[in-house]
Amino acid sequence: MVEVRNLSVEFHTKGGVVPAVRDVSWHIDRGETLAILGESGSGKSVSSSALMGLIDIPPGRITSGEVLYRGEDLLKATAERQREINGSRIAMVFQDTLAALNPVYPIGWQVAETFRSHGVARASANAKALELLERVGLPNAAARFDDFPHQFSGGQRQRIMIAMAIALNPDLLIADEPTTALDVTVQARILGLLKDLQRERGMGLLMITHDLGIVAGMADRVAIMNGGRIVETGTVREVFETPKHPYTRSLLDAIPGRHGFPEVAPSAGGEEPLLRVEALSKEYASTSGLFRKARAPVLALDRVSFTLGRGETLGIVGESGSGKSTLVRTLVGLEEATGGEATYRGGSLLRAKEATRQIQMVFQDPTASLNPRMSVQEIISEPWAIHRDVVPRENWRERVGDLLVQVGLSREHAARFPHQFSGGQRQRIAIARALALKPEIIICDEAVSSLDVSVQAQVIALLKSLKDEFGLSYLFIAHDLPVVRSFADRVLVMHKGVIVEQGTTRQIFTDPQHAYTRELLGSDPLLGASAAA
Repeated sequence: MVEVRNLSVEFHTKGGVVPAVRDVSWHIDRGETLAILGESGSGKSVSSSALMGLIDIPPGRITSGEVLYRGEDLLKATAERQREINGSRIAMVFQDTLAALNPVYPIGWQVAETFRSHGVARASANAKALELLERVGLPNAAARFDDFPHQFSGGQRQRIMIAMAIALNPDLLIADEPTTALDVTVQARILGLLKDLQRERGMGLLMITHDLGIVAGMADRVAIMNGGRIVETGTVREVFETPKHPYTRSLLDAIPGRHGFPEVAPSAGGEEPLLRVEALSKEYASTSGLFRKARAPVLALDRVSFTLGRGETLGIVGESGSGKSTLVRTLVGLEEATGGEATYRGGSLLRAKEATRQIQMVFQDPTASLNPRMSVQEIISEPWAIHRDVVPRENWRERVGDLLVQVGLSREHAARFPHQFSGGQRQRIAIARALALKPEIIICDEAVSSLDVSVQAQVIALLKSLKDEFGLSYLFIAHDLPVVRSFADRVLVMHKGVIVEQGTTRQIFTDPQHAYTRELLGSDPLLGASAAA
């Protein structure tokens, strides 16, 4: 149905010509799912962009190849012909739904526009749009038809995008990283929806992803990309069980959880926990309407209790809204607890804020958490300007260099700015900043969720080595269950502000007791792939 032959694409930049795609060929048949798997910068999205005419020319330039849809070369098609095919024959679901949906139009209007632009009358277009929104499982679709994109969750916005993409019953649906930022259970529902729609409509499905779990659970065939080239192709079983290319083997080796459970050192008998949380609660006031009428408060944390020992890694898992981030924000003083107590080495964290210097955080998005106007030297040394007793000013430069070396960077990087680094390197800088005050506890709030699997493995290895070197304890928040499986000593499972289950990592992953824990584990395709491997 669709075939890409010997496609090469380059981009002209100030630094010279960058070859993004080099002699790439792949095909997809009707009703088939092909996954193009690769890390950021591998070129996996460029060939699909060429398919839909979405490459900006300039700076992009297609230097060779053909992109065939039912034998017609789309690279030679007129703009009018490309518009006829886009949406009606070939459609796309994008990764960033907030960027793809227009923020100033209601979602119903936007879905209906797909029909109106192809000559359907307004009333009929609205009826078809509502039918589609109900089909993709948008809750209470009729009542929310006139709501705006920002009023929906990430998973709901992705359903709206899918409704727009399938509106004209395309032959091929391209899903470009459609579930990257979603919780594992929401991801499972979106992927299940795509599979159901594919069966109903006989569509070809092209999955662009860096997530090995999606490939394991969704694809019939997979093409592995690295450095702009396809280095290996085959069925999912062939590639996962007998990988031929060294890069494929390195990707599979980086799958978290493939190498069993972490070795848990026996705790010293009778040793007092480093951190103790007892019946911690947090309520948020809630209002509605023009006159801000008070509603029942939202209980974000409901009598949460746990301990963290010295040198221990405690994983905290659960969906968005389960209370994970509220919990750690309360511990470091960014939120004020409604009830309960948290103590560090026996002293109250909630009342003695100075104790929180021993607890540092590494956030999910290093681009947002690092000041773009400050150099790496200024970013890492900033805590010392606040806590003047840690490092004398004359030693700042040398100590920053030491920290950069400890996180796998070089001393020369101190003079650079955040935008001059990759995502994995920026996260290493954030870890160096967290180490600056010599903490005993580091909170990682989705610290590796947005990273490619190989970079993720490197950062996890760094966290493990720092734990051994400095005797650190971690609170490790993640929705990526295989990462938690490979890194945490114990796991807390949170749901709607309550800890529904806690235990050793082996106990939670091999013998879950709570129905919600079983649902979480059953929603992650990579756990099954890892177990099989």
